[in-house]
Amino acid sequence: MNKSDLIALISEKNNIPYRKAELIVESFFDFIVKTLQSGRRVELRGFGSFFTKSYKSYMGRNPNSGEKILVAPKKLPVFRAGRELKNLVDKK
Repeated sequence: MNKSDLIALISEKNNIPYRKAELIVESFFDFIVKTLQSGRRVELRGFGSFFTKSYKSYMGRNPNSGEKILVAPKKLPVFRAGRELKNLVDKK
């Protein structure tokens, strides 16, 4: 399933226009992104949580030339599934 499939499903299930469903989905994703950018976590009980993980800078290597390069520090988003979601997926 991709984003447009999700929007179409929300539109059909709730009998709302596609554009309104699109606004809902976009707003939800924007909320998650802005919360993670501010350094906070998003926890959806029973589903899972989104948070950021920080990585320090390190010396890497360019695979083509073998030249050593300094990789800048970065933050990456992480999703951890909740227990209920894990159990539901496992049930099939």
